[in-house]
Amino acid sequence: MEPSSAASSPSARASGSSDASGSSDFLQLNIAEARAGGRTDWLARELRRAIADGRLPVGSRLPATRVLAADLRVSRGVVTEAYQRLTEDGQLAGRRRGGTVVVAAPVTATAGSTVATAKTTGAAPSVHRAVTPFAAPPGPEIFDQLRTAPARIDLAPGVPDLSAFPRTSWLRAERAVLAGLASAELGYGDPRGTPALRRAVADWLARNRGIRADPDEVLIVSGTAQALGLIAQVLHRDGIREIAVEDPGSLGAQQHLRHWQQGTPPVPVDEYGIRVDALQASGARAVLLTPAHQFPTGVVLDGGRRRELMRWAADGGLIIEDDYDAEHRYDRAPAPALRSLLADQVCYAGSVSKLLAPALRVGWVLAPPRYRTALVDAKRFADLGNAALPQLVLARLMESGELERRLRLLRRRHRQRRDAMIAAIRAHLPGATVHGAAAGLHLTITFAPGACRGSDTDLAAAALARGVKVQPLSWHRQLPAAPGLVLGYAARTPGEITEGVAVLGEVLTGG
Repeated sequence: MEPSSAASSPSARASGSSDASGSSDFLQLNIAEARAGGRTDWLARELRRAIADGRLPVGSRLPATRVLAADLRVSRGVVTEAYQRLTEDGQLAGRRRGGTVVVAAPVTATAGSTVATAKTTGAAPSVHRAVTPFAAPPGPEIFDQLRTAPARIDLAPGVPDLSAFPRTSWLRAERAVLAGLASAELGYGDPRGTPALRRAVADWLARNRGIRADPDEVLIVSGTAQALGLIAQVLHRDGIREIAVEDPGSLGAQQHLRHWQQGTPPVPVDEYGIRVDALQASGARAVLLTPAHQFPTGVVLDGGRRRELMRWAADGGLIIEDDYDAEHRYDRAPAPALRSLLADQVCYAGSVSKLLAPALRVGWVLAPPRYRTALVDAKRFADLGNAALPQLVLARLMESGELERRLRLLRRRHRQRRDAMIAAIRAHLPGATVHGAAAGLHLTITFAPGACRGSDTDLAAAALARGVKVQPLSWHRQLPAAPGLVLGYAARTPGEITEGVAVLGEVLTGG
């Protein structure tokens, strides 16, 4: 079958006859190839491959779910869920009477490494030239490159289960907000954020993080990324030109700080958290921390280190607390926020990116009194404040208890996926050590000496060539250390996680 003919009229081809084994003319799909219990995973994977290799070009119309389900002799829910996954990925879109249409394909280019797809697809050998984010040391565009790199299974960290976004609740809240919105509220607003969301955030932090704050202390920002940028600018004007960072620690956070002319001296992290003695020795007057669930190791800052850190801060140090995923915990009690213990020395940042979706671009900052006015001014001159309508909708969701209900659902789902990843690592990567399993949306694994041939960047590049996307631990280090990988599990199904880790095992052993 020629690729062009396969994509020319998918809906027409899918309406053709199917044999008793559950086959379809559409993309020559054969349900017998799906493993037991994995039909949705299989169908989603086959559709992604067809989009990636051009058999389903942008603009192609997919068969109606009931038609393809009848052809494959599966429940309609299998097809609906597969379509939904690709819609969440941004590759498909529903056009009502126009049906489901391919709207985006993975980015490919002539630069980069050669990706052989024959081994992973079982098809005849076919070689593509794809952009690789591993060809050079990571630059400012690295996460954009990784995000758009084609992959069958994306195990990169950083996002929750986006398919669980509460669309119905959001639309209901949006309708209620618009119905009661005064015309004057559509004008320019307070650069600190809408009063409704600042109240809702203050209540949320009191209930979930033990932080007592007045709504007037809350500054609404466009995610933690903007929070770090505003803080870096304000501190730079105050004469602070270095913000110490954890090592390993988030490469993305370091890039934002450096963009605003802040040095980022590394401070080692061990099994108890950041080494405060090394922080003192660095001479830095400010430090960026992820104390509730250190990124990427998952370490929780222990009581002794907290006391040392509070003494360091009491002597004039400033703590920037990135509380990025503290609500996602499974096997341990919540760790108190540093802001709840030392408000005047902690600049606290949080967001809904790991609770709802990064696309909302909504976060918050609680600043010490001496920096509060300067941060509001920086926000005002950055963008005059976040868009008001999404703030009002989010405030309604928070006040209604919808966010707590979603969090409970996500905890159950994420725990199952985390358990699937740990089981797969034990089965396929027996020489790997797992870190940070008690909470969060990702795991970090490190390898014993000699277990990983070459660098972890080489391993990540080889995995991507086999269709599995991961992040090398070395991206997040400034100091030399053992190789490792950072693996996200929240946005993938247990079947995809198991398959992806199995590929990592094959790459590691040369299989």
